[in-house]
Amino acid sequence: MVPDRLYTPPEASLASYEHLLSTLGFERAVIVQPSIYGTDNRATLEAAETDPERYRAIVVVDAAVTEEQLQKMHDQGARGVRANLLFSGDKAMTEVRTIADRIAPLGWHLQVLLDISTFPDPYTFFSTLPVQTVFDHMGHFPVTKGIGIKGFQDLLNLMSEGKAWAKLSGAYRTTSQAAPPYDDVISIAQALIAASPDQVVYGTDWPHPHIPGVMPNDGDLLDELAIWAPAAATRNAILTDNPARLYGF
Repeated sequence: MVPDRLYTPPEASLASYEHLLSTLGFERAVIVQPSIYGTDNRATLEAAETDPERYRAIVVVDAAVTEEQLQKMHDQGARGVRANLLFSGDKAMTEVRTIADRIAPLGWHLQVLLDISTFPDPYTFFSTLPVQTVFDHMGHFPVTKGIGIKGFQDLLNLMSEGKAWAKLSGAYRTTSQAAPPYDDVISIAQALIAASPDQVVYGTDWPHPHIPGVMPNDGDLLDELAIWAPAAATRNAILTDNPARLYGF
């Protein structure tokens, strides 16, 4: 782990993850590089390589990454780059554009962690990138701000125009409620689905690192999806068809 990490998590092994997937009934999964490893993607890629038919990976790179390095990671199962833009500045924005240009020929996407309510002009920035952007944790903004805020409306517009995706994950990170069902998140999730049901995917956010309060139950979190998407056909798209297109299963 990098020395300047924000948190130090307990161990979360591949075997534990596979037990979770089996318990929830998931046949495929995407392993996302956590910030604690920086740009050392070995653990993430080695896990993905254990079952190339079942796993894909999202990696973290910097602007110095080469085409050869990206191709090797692609061969190991990588299909996108994660960027933490919660505390972004001009340098970070320039680096994201550089990385987007590098990954575009591979058909990868950018997965961003940011607070959509505080990010400056998200529509203009992300609509001009040469790749699709997946917004983690439904835009990762406090639900008390409501769905009418400009940043969230920008996200909906990006999705409706086919320029972005949303990941239905981490409801417990943005809710004002102590335990599920997180009723105050319903309107956010349903607005994202309504904007473009073909550009929404689900994420467990397991092993739920660096969160305050009680560790959530993954079964309870998955049950939320039936509330957000009551129609079986919509849930099938979110859980099966959409990720197959996005991650190349």
